[in-house]
Amino acid sequence: MKIIKLSAIDSTNSFLKEMAANSVIENFTIVVTDRQVKGRGQQGNSWVSEPYKNLIFSVFVRFSNVSVFDNKYLNLAVSLAVFDALLEENIPAIAIKWPNDILSANKKICGVLIENSLKGREIASSVIGIGLNVNQTVFPEYLKKASSLKLISQQDYNLDQLLKSIVLKLKDRIDLLTAKNFQALEADYLNVLYKKNIPTMFKDSKDVLFMGIIRGISKEGNLQIAIEDETILEFGLKEVSFL
Repeated sequence: MKIIKLSAIDSTNSFLKEMAANSVIENFTIVVTDRQVKGRGQQGNSWVSEPYKNLIFSVFVRFSNVSVFDNKYLNLAVSLAVFDALLEENIPAIAIKWPNDILSANKKICGVLIENSLKGREIASSVIGIGLNVNQTVFPEYLKKASSLKLISQQDYNLDQLLKSIVLKLKDRIDLLTAKNFQALEADYLNVLYKKNIPTMFKDSKDVLFMGIIRGISKEGNLQIAIEDETILEFGLKEVSFL
C-alpha cells in the first residue's frame, strides 16, 4: 500500500479526490494526517479531532464491475473492515450504528465518509474517509457521545499499526464486494448492527417520537424499523435518530 503522510490538511478526502482527478494513482493509495482542520462527516457534518492523537485517513479504491445499485454493500464492507480491526484489538462491546458509525459501549469512536466517482451505472472508484478516536481522552462538551480506544481500554495505541490493520481488513472486505458475496457482507453486518431486534425509542425528521425495532437494511441502504403493528418503515440518512 502507498501511504502519503501529511502533517496537516484541510480534509484527507478532499486532498485524495483532487489527487485522483489530476493523476493516475495506485489502488489503495492512503492519505493520512496528524491534523485535519476541516474534517467532514456524513451529510455535511464536521469531524473534530485532537491533533496527533487520532487516526485520520482516506483510502482510494478503484473498482471494476461494481454497480451503483450495489453501493449499499460498499458501505457494509467499509463498516465491517473497521469493526474487524477493532475486534482484533479486543475493544469491548463494539457495534455498527447504521449506517457506518462504530460504537463501543454506546459511545461513538469512529465515523466513515464514502465519496464515489461514477462511470455510467458503475462505481469507478471511491475515496473512503475514516476518523477513529484513538489516544484522545478529552472531548468538547457538545460531543457527549464520543469516546476513544484509550478511554475504553486505558492504554495507548500505535497509530501506524492500527492504520495498516484497518486497510488490510478493508482489502479483505472489498474482495467480498467485488466477488459479489453480498450475502456474507449483509449477514455479518446485521449480526453486529446496533439495537437490532431491540425495542428502541426513535425520533423522525418531524420530531415525532415512536417505539420501533430495527429489522434490517433495505436494498437501497435505508434503515428498516418495525413499528407496533409490525408495519416496516424505511428511513434514509437524517430521517430518523435514536433517543
